[in-house]
Amino acid sequence: MNNYKKIGLTALAASLVSVSANAGALTASGSASMNSEGHSGTSLNAGTTFSMANSVVFTGSGELDNGLTASVSFELDHSDSVNPYDSHSVTVSSDGMGTLTLAGHGGSSATSAIDTTAAGDMWDNFDELANGAGITFADGAKGQGVDNNALFYKSPDLMDGLNLTISYNPQGSNAAAETGYGFNYTGVEGLSFSYATTDIESGSATTSGDNTAYKASYAYGPVTVSYSDMEASVSAAANALDGTSTSYAVSYTVSDELSVTYGSETHDQGDSSVDMEVEGVSVSYTSGGMTISGKMQSLDNGNFATGTTNDADYWALGASFAF
Repeated sequence: MNNYKKIGLTALAASLVSVSANAGALTASGSASMNSEGHSGTSLNAGTTFSMANSVVFTGSGELDNGLTASVSFELDHSDSVNPYDSHSVTVSSDGMGTLTLAGHGGSSATSAIDTTAAGDMWDNFDELANGAGITFADGAKGQGVDNNALFYKSPDLMDGLNLTISYNPQGSNAAAETGYGFNYTGVEGLSFSYATTDIESGSATTSGDNTAYKASYAYGPVTVSYSDMEASVSAAANALDGTSTSYAVSYTVSDELSVTYGSETHDQGDSSVDMEVEGVSVSYTSGGMTISGKMQSLDNGNFATGTTNDADYWALGASFAF
């Protein structure tokens, strides 16, 4: 771990010095948004909440004398009062080499880079939601992320529209290193397909295994159809860490400004005979740098169990501004 920290600090120092000498640039980006959301259901009325965007991303990059491009990125996030420096990374890239990123925080494994469900992780809007009946809704999709100071590599195109990804999460104090690999293909007009697999190393043989994910979408005219499948598999039989998530979505672009999407997710947990299901509709309207969005979603069997107390509804309204 210390070696990786040293490599990261050396790369960061080198990129900053080289960028300075080669007319690099430091930029700040962000967006403003106002949002409102709420939940309802049997034994549940979570009320209405308001929120706003609260982070800014700083990036610096420059081309080195040897043709490589080095960049550094970090996010200043007000929501984290303990460590306001959120996702941060150093990246070295070139057209022939591809892109190598050392993420101090907020990195991706080969699977987590593509593991958002086709419907957009609707389950996450109900995650850990509790009601008056004493039920706390369970996690949905079971992906495999990475710890801090992990590596992610993306190759240049090996052929038209095909590239490879590799991730490496160093060995921890109680667990072996985790390696992942995958590929992305966009060589057919309107079609995209991604596949990846990553090790799960918990430090225990019974709860270690692997995580796989694939996602495909096809756009024809104003209609885009998407499908995704994620699976976490561990050695112990009927373990709650086991799970499969399948999802699909259909989007229709009404005009350059307006789009409508219907999505559905089904989440299976290894030690449960009941699936958790989420479906919903979202609408987005964009005009002059402003985007107004709305969502309506419903959850069935939120704790991988039947009964109306395991069901809930969700709504959200938001306005974001790009400048």
